[in-house]
Amino acid sequence: MNTQITKEIIRSNLEAKLARYFGVKPDDATEHQIYQATVMSVKDLLTEKRSEFHETVKKQRPKKVYYLCMEFLVGRLLKNNLMNLGLSEEYRSVLSDMGFDLEQIYGMEADPGLGNGGLGRLAACFMDSLTSLDYAATGFSLCYEYGLFKQKIIDGNQIELPDNWMNTGDTWLVPRTDKSFLIRLGGQVHENWNDGKCTITYDNYQDVKAVPYDMMISGSDCQAVNVLRLWKAVDMTNFNMNLFSQGQYVRAIQETSNAEVITKVLYPSDDHDEGKLLRLTQQYFLVSASLQSIIADHLANYGTLYNLADKVAIHINDTHPALVVPELMRILLDVYSYSWEAAWNVVTRVVSYTNHTVLPEALEKWDVSLFRLKLPRIYMIVEEINRRLCEDLWSMYPGDWDRISRMAIIGYSQVRMANLSVAASHTVNGVSALHSDILKKTVFHDYYKAMPYKFTNVTNGIAHRRWLCYSNPQLASLLDETIGSGYRKNPVELEKFAAFKDDTSIHERLRSIKAENKLAFSKFHFNKTGVALDVNSVFDVQVKRMHEYKRQLLNVLKIISLYNEIKANPNGTYTPTTFIFGGKAAPGYYFAKDIIKLIWSLGEEIARDPKVKDILHVVYLEDYNVSTAEVLMPASDISEQISLAGKEASGTGCMKFMINGALTLGTLDGANVEMKAAVGDDNIFIFGLNADEVDDLWKRGYSSINYYMNNDRLRATIDRLRGDFAGNNFNFMVNYFLYNRGVADPYMCLADFESYLKVFDSLMNTYADETAWTAKSLLNIAGSGFFAADRSIRDYAENIWHTHAIKEMKK
Repeated sequence: MNTQITKEIIRSNLEAKLARYFGVKPDDATEHQIYQATVMSVKDLLTEKRSEFHETVKKQRPKKVYYLCMEFLVGRLLKNNLMNLGLSEEYRSVLSDMGFDLEQIYGMEADPGLGNGGLGRLAACFMDSLTSLDYAATGFSLCYEYGLFKQKIIDGNQIELPDNWMNTGDTWLVPRTDKSFLIRLGGQVHENWNDGKCTITYDNYQDVKAVPYDMMISGSDCQAVNVLRLWKAVDMTNFNMNLFSQGQYVRAIQETSNAEVITKVLYPSDDHDEGKLLRLTQQYFLVSASLQSIIADHLANYGTLYNLADKVAIHINDTHPALVVPELMRILLDVYSYSWEAAWNVVTRVVSYTNHTVLPEALEKWDVSLFRLKLPRIYMIVEEINRRLCEDLWSMYPGDWDRISRMAIIGYSQVRMANLSVAASHTVNGVSALHSDILKKTVFHDYYKAMPYKFTNVTNGIAHRRWLCYSNPQLASLLDETIGSGYRKNPVELEKFAAFKDDTSIHERLRSIKAENKLAFSKFHFNKTGVALDVNSVFDVQVKRMHEYKRQLLNVLKIISLYNEIKANPNGTYTPTTFIFGGKAAPGYYFAKDIIKLIWSLGEEIARDPKVKDILHVVYLEDYNVSTAEVLMPASDISEQISLAGKEASGTGCMKFMINGALTLGTLDGANVEMKAAVGDDNIFIFGLNADEVDDLWKRGYSSINYYMNNDRLRATIDRLRGDFAGNNFNFMVNYFLYNRGVADPYMCLADFESYLKVFDSLMNTYADETAWTAKSLLNIAGSGFFAADRSIRDYAENIWHTHAIKEMKK
């Protein structure tokens, strides 16, 4: 495309946008106006390319992929789109001529508040690869007005503020009011039987309009432009003019805005019934609108639903969109008069499911009373799905009530969304080899024994062009120079870089690139906080959602132990290290917020200690997001992937660090297992119990206090928690580790402590040998090609969705 778009055309487009929308010429334009004009001009280019791709898809009629997820953490779009289109340098030159800096323009864009963590980032990476590989695909999610929240850290306390990302981000959205649909909620449902046929009528229900806002997704070196369709809720209640005329302004407005709360915030707190109902409503709103859109699109193309299962693949990413199953049944039964058997045949051929967790509390369950109140017709359908499932299971396992109870979709007054997803999907996959194996052995063991053909694995992957080529351009240039640019389209070619593992000149280049990236991150951090980082220190990084199983606490124990050691022996030889943390705690997850406060307080305590502050630094990154990660990942030396073995499904941050040359310090959990296989035992630093050993220790009876009593270093570390850090007391953490009424130290930090510190010491000794360290870093880059989303998407397309990419059209 860059051969068709000249700098003259770009300038003309920008001038036209400035004149039409702002009434100014470039000389008089503000930076914000230039940003808006730039985005609009790029959106025009994508629209034109999208139109061409749409015509190609209509002619070739491939099986389309529809990917449903509650979150898509897409990150800033302007830079990614310009890089994908191959027009970044042309825009840079034109804007420079106008007196503007493209990097400054990039910085004006807010990260879209459409996601939170790994789930949403994975979905965004997959949309990138689906497009770059020329598959016809649509993503579906909600258009959250205020995102998850904007995180502020004040005296160590997480404060949640609205994320007003749409102030700059909505320029990318294309409202499609012509594609709106009605969603029916609540009320009473009546079955009316006549001549053996059932019609459904509703009373006292609420209609909410779902209005789509399309975000175009570009790819690199491809024909495709796909769409992420984001649904916004609009109340259908007529404005009450009488109330307004009587001066009851607030009440009048409230009556017409009740429904619009559905798409205000991602993951509202669910520690109360109102929050649970809102989450359930969000999920149904997403799937009902998306399915109506899918079916309308299919009918427009084919005029029949007869071939729906041959031309449509619907993928539910985690259990949030699991209501696709009963909602598609409802549409086929109630709207298109399918028989139950015919409708179920379609559903089970169309739907596939990715599981992302083995944590029981994360497998969604809804109270029957709430479910039936909000979704009465859907509950009726789920009841029938469950009845038929249990009937079939009784035939397979007569008398085995326990097994059937575990596999039932409704049990103990709860609707189990994971069981619904597995029962209805034609394929169920985990996201790493270990995770998929654990699913078959534990979480879905009964289903695996009954339906083994459903289960497979697709290891996660990352958008390697974004996380390597665009985020680390100097490293990408070195790779282009040494192995050619083929890896940009075929990431497996990164393995060629291993041939340079002993090349001292390449080592020097790699060290220089890392040093410059650390300097860039330090400047980035200083501009945001006014705090300078020691760029000559080791950057040891753990950035991820705050959760006990991810064991940020184990990292804290390590830092406290090092702190104790330096205090006891201030004249020892130490390597200066900056420990960088980042991530948000769910608003209702108060213990995770306590962990944030402990990390912050530890950092403050160390910064005030003249004996330690030049050796250890602890930094908590406020409001960690994709844009921060794009600067941080290339600057990192150590990647902390230290979850308790068997708890992390995969992780993708580990892959982003790896492809940028950081060395992994981790457990044999999630994707770490496959990363170890890819780079070899000598190029990854593994510690701690493996998943089988964890299970065995639980069975034998885990006693954290035994580890405490028998390890002097550990005991001194835990005892330090009895004192204050920066004036804040964390004695309750001692209770958590040693005396908790439920299970003390539930994620076995104390069991892995000694191994963790021993391997960390080994890692730091390796860092002191720059030749050995750089060789290992190089081999990690070379071994990262397998962990690209392009490979993941090809696995899904070939083995789960059974579709193919669009063939290139001759011009």
